This record gives sequence, C-alpha cells and structure tokens, in this order.
Amino acid sequence: MMKRLLTLLAALLVFAVPASKAVAQSGPLRIEITEGVIEPLPFANPAFVAENAAATELARNLSRVVSEDLIGTGLFREIPSSAFISQITSFNSPVQFSDWRAINAQALISGAVSVGSDGSVFVKFRLYDVFAGQELGDGLQFNGTQAGWRRMAHKVADAVYSRITGEGGYFDSRVVYVAESGPKDDRRKRLAIMDYDGANVQFLTDSNAIVLAPRFSPTGDRILYTSYESGFPRIYVMDVASVGRRALPTLEGDMSFAPRFAPDGNTVVYSLTTGGNTDIYRMDINSGNATRLTSTPSIETAPSFSPDGSRIVFESDRSGTQQLYIMSAQGGEPQRISFGQGRYGTPVWSPRGDLIAFTKQSKGRFHIGVMRTDGAEERLLTASFLDEGPTWAPNGRVIMFTRESQGETGTASLYSVDISGRNLKRIPTEGGASDPAWSPLQR
Repeated sequence: MMKRLLTLLAALLVFAVPASKAVAQSGPLRIEITEGVIEPLPFANPAFVAENAAATELARNLSRVVSEDLIGTGLFREIPSSAFISQITSFNSPVQFSDWRAINAQALISGAVSVGSDGSVFVKFRLYDVFAGQELGDGLQFNGTQAGWRRMAHKVADAVYSRITGEGGYFDSRVVYVAESGPKDDRRKRLAIMDYDGANVQFLTDSNAIVLAPRFSPTGDRILYTSYESGFPRIYVMDVASVGRRALPTLEGDMSFAPRFAPDGNTVVYSLTTGGNTDIYRMDINSGNATRLTSTPSIETAPSFSPDGSRIVFESDRSGTQQLYIMSAQGGEPQRISFGQGRYGTPVWSPRGDLIAFTKQSKGRFHIGVMRTDGAEERLLTASFLDEGPTWAPNGRVIMFTRESQGETGTASLYSVDISGRNLKRIPTEGGASDPAWSPLQR
C-alpha cells in the first residue's frame, strides 16, 4: 500500500525533460517516472499539537508554513480542517487511519511543538501513508529558537517533500536579489536577502550605488556582486553574516562584472573589459591571481560553472548573434550549444548537472528556457514582455527569474516556475525586485 502513495506522487514529478527519468525512493522501493499528471496529491496537516501553553501560537504558525510550502510546489493539495472526521490532540495517540481514508487524504502530517523555559523550541513530526496505514520513514525532531521558527517549518516541509517525492527539498533556502525602488528614470537598487518564499527580508547594501548580479557561494556564506560605486563596474565579495566586504583586484580603468563562484568556493569566474575587449577570466580570490580564459574580439560574458567544476557555459556574440557556448574550465576552444532562432543569454548550470537554464529573446518576446548540456531538447518555460536571469533551486527542479512589466512605470518582480513549465507564480516582495540568486540549502 505504501507503493500507492509513492506512485501517485511519482506521477506528479515529471519535471524532467521528455524521455528522461527521475526516481522516487522509500526504503527498497524504486519508481521510474516517465510521464505525469496534474492532479495534486491530497494531504491532511492538522494544526501541530502545542505541548505546553507557550507553544500554542507557534504550533499554529508552524503547521501553516509547512502547508504553504507544500501547496506552493503545485504537487500537493491540502484537505481543509472542516472536512476532518478525526483530530490529533496528542502526538503519541494512535492514528485512526479509516477516518483519514474517508476524506481521501493520501498523506497525513502529525506534529508537536514545545517551548522550553529558556525560550528554546522543540519540534517533532511524523508522516503517514494513510492507505498503507503506516508511518513513512522515521519521525524527526528539530531544536531551535523562537526567532527561527520559520526555518524549522521549512525543514519539516523539506522532509515531507523528500520522503514522498524522493527529490531533495528546497524550502530551507534563501534568495539574494536586487531590491528596487523609485521611478523608472531614477531607480534605486540595493542588495537584499530573504527566505525563498519572500519572508525575513534583510538589506545588505544601501542605495547609494547601483548593484547587479548577486551570486551565492557554494556554502551560502558569501555573496559576489557587481557595484558601480566607483563609477565603473567592479566585483565585490561579501560575508553574509557580518556584511563585511572587499573588492576583487582589477587594474584602474578595467571593468569587471558577471561573477560566479566555482564549486570549490575559492575560484571566481567573471567578465573583464580591458582595452575595449570583453573576455572571461578566472581568479583565485585568496591570492588575487587571474587567468584569461577567452581571447576574441567578441563579447564573452555570463559564465557559469558545471557542478563538478570541469566546464563553463557562457554567452558570446562571436558567431554574429548572442549564443551559448561551453568550454573547459581551463579555457580552450568552446563548443556552441544554442542553435534555435533568436538570441540566448544568462546561462546557468543546474545543480544536478543535466540542464542549462537561459534567457531567450525571439520575435519580440523574452523567455526562460532549459536545454540539455549539449543543446538538445530545448524547451521554453515562460514568455512575456521581459523575462530574464534564471536561477536554480537547490534541488534543480524549480527556477526563479525576473519578470518586468511593460510601460513607463513598469516594475520588476520575481517569479518562479518548475522545469515542466507548470506552477508559474510571483514571489512576494516589497517594491520591485530583480536578478535573484538561490542559495544552497542552509546548514
């Protein structure tokens, strides 16, 4: 019977490019996913049990955020509490599975919260396969603080998502982006960081200088970005915890931009304009030693490492139009991978290593798309007046990007979409927002 639950969710997880296969697992069970449906899996998530009075409000808030995370994927549908026949009033009470089957709940989440005398928070939960009448995996528990209750909710949701789908979670992650304010002809931009769902916003820079292209390190503790505070674009590296920063070395008059970390966290690849020519360089950020990787009269920019650090994808107009190329991380002759009609840019390698996301401009429209690393099986996921700048969720199944509305007062907003092109939605932010970069899962 456990197979019934996993099979239903597996059918929903056809995110991969057609003819590819994804895998969901629970113990020895292995399911190959080759086609999908749209009907979300129904789940019940009764309010977490407050095991002492101090936990009453936290229990409600935790269960609410867990449900919001799951519903937001487009893969799950929550059964309203008004339909419940049974209630869970104690974490250790036996589950009346027949009552949950009667309302067609496929999965049941049971949780409890307590607050210690020192203000610490203790959260525990179990996930049940209702039709099998058994627990799906072992129960988990998390310790934290009241200020960090949202992180604990995201951790619960990640565990539920992973156990049912077999995929890694992405809820306990953050996004760094450019927060925008003011009229279009005097737009103010500063770096901000938030939870993946738009909560807990923190500003990292002021609005005295234009900032662009923030990018997380592989461990999520540092951010690369480009600032115009000197009048020329220059790359800075910032420590997220302290907000301390330093500029990467460049010669006076040179312009450096479009940086990204290598998987080792010690190397940066970026574009440098010197003498009127723009090429791709890599730098050891500890020593400052830089190596030139391309040398052509064309514009080479927007480099992104493969997850294993062996290759780099980038955009170039060396063929006469803006296209995507892949080369060795040590440089050398690149291979063109984009051949469709239109212009391609801002490529970024999936954390899984199987796909490359990109921006495409064709026939007056902008698109976010994905393709295989050899350029095969290109698929466009969105279309609008201006969509650009994709970034991958830590599990490689969701893409966040910038969408700008048309007109003189048009503003930029953040959107996300899964890699099937389904579940397009706006990410709530205060004011305009652009150029997102998704962090790895927090530690």
